[in-house]
Amino acid sequence: MPKLMTQRARQLRKNMTDAERRLWYHLRARRFLGLKFRRQQPVGNYIVDFVCFEKKIIIEVDGGQHLEQQADYDAKRTSWLEGQGFRVFRFWNNDVLKDTDAVLCFLEDKLSLPSP
Repeated sequence: MPKLMTQRARQLRKNMTDAERRLWYHLRARRFLGLKFRRQQPVGNYIVDFVCFEKKIIIEVDGGQHLEQQADYDAKRTSWLEGQGFRVFRFWNNDVLKDTDAVLCFLEDKLSLPSP
């Protein structure tokens, strides 16, 4: 892994958004379904918000800039990650902050289904 990518991932871990911090509280230390999640983890040429390698799932928490500025980038990124066998779930910051339980219930439902 290139040194620059590692440094960027460390920087992102130190500067998590409020929504990322809230979701991380529930995902860390195997609190969610006993699964091991990593945060701000390099996967290929990308740094994903949260990843569980065991289940091959990625969780992204997006702010408003993803509506227009990064839509094409996000689509390419998601396509590449799915091509590597990951399932990618995206949530808006607002949803994570205002209804964390609904986000966790959605993930639990999706993870109880077999991978496509």
